[in-house]
Amino acid sequence: MQAQTPQFDYLILGAGLSGLLLAKSLVSDSYFSDKRILIIDNSDKTKNDRTWCFWSENTIPWDSIISKKWNLVKFKSASYDKNIPLKIYSYNKVEGIDFYKETLALLQASGQVSFKTENFKELTETEIGVKVVTDQDVYFANKVFNSILPPERLKNQNSFPVLQQHFIGWEVKTQEAVFNPEIATLMDFSIEQKGNTRFMYVLPTSSKTALVEYTLFSQDLLPNTEYETAIEDYMESLGASQYEVTAIEKGCIPMTAYPFEKHNSQNVMFIGTAGGWTRGSTGYTFTNSVHKTAALIDFLKSNSSLNSFKIKDRFRWYDKLFLEVLYRHNEQGAALFTQMFQKNDISKIFKFLDGTSSVKEDIEIIWSLPKKEFIKSFFGLK
Repeated sequence: MQAQTPQFDYLILGAGLSGLLLAKSLVSDSYFSDKRILIIDNSDKTKNDRTWCFWSENTIPWDSIISKKWNLVKFKSASYDKNIPLKIYSYNKVEGIDFYKETLALLQASGQVSFKTENFKELTETEIGVKVVTDQDVYFANKVFNSILPPERLKNQNSFPVLQQHFIGWEVKTQEAVFNPEIATLMDFSIEQKGNTRFMYVLPTSSKTALVEYTLFSQDLLPNTEYETAIEDYMESLGASQYEVTAIEKGCIPMTAYPFEKHNSQNVMFIGTAGGWTRGSTGYTFTNSVHKTAALIDFLKSNSSLNSFKIKDRFRWYDKLFLEVLYRHNEQGAALFTQMFQKNDISKIFKFLDGTSSVKEDIEIIWSLPKKEFIKSFFGLK
């Protein structure tokens, strides 16, 4: 029986941020102009299912889809409350639907990309490539980029601590003018912590409209009613007596320094959160994915085995130290972040979280945090 000839050069599983960024980068580079690309996702991406935010000095590549920019951010805790000017930065919000519409239009216009709305079942590497099975068909490709994180991957290991960043957010419209549309609240730890790291995240778009999220860094998720009650209490504290919930956002992001790339093979690579592209200490994904995609595009031109694409940098080690402290003492999250924001310039913090800071700046950030627990993490002490 003759082996099946691959139908596609590249097959991308998942049309989320990483999958669409990769497809967009491939069709935008003349080096890949002859490549056939297939994207498979169980959604047609016609709904606004998420929001991405990122800070940057230059937003030009994304200006067409940025729905709001802030030049002031708030950090608040029991001992520190400050509105922080971002100086050379802006904090930017991108609605998922806007990203999907623009990117999918570009992919369609390229003539290189096919899109299938199907449920992924399994994949198998063969001598000539990769066989991908969905609930509707079977496809063959030379290379597969998989953004789907197998649920058992993090559960079946105990070498790396795993916290969940879980949240429910409400898009609200109030009767009273309770928001300042010029200030984005990155973290408000003034709410009850209940033994965890809990904060409110507020992105106002006008004096009467905002995204208000209740977020936790912890091991376990909560019943939906607990998130919702916390948002209701916070809205009351802002002075909002009546408001309408116009949209709901819910998510859970694993925070870990686990080396996801060790599961890559010659022709299969995990990308996005499944590939370790999410910053383990904060859950921020957008900028990290942009940087990793650019590095991957350069790597693909070398025609090397996909398992030789590594993510080895000192920032993963920093994340591991930070997460070990939060894992052991989850109730100290508010104090950790308060010291970081109180003792460091915001530009230095952003560079550190983006992985673009110098070693000197890294040391200054780490040294500003509670030393006892970080020394324990450094030496692997419990």
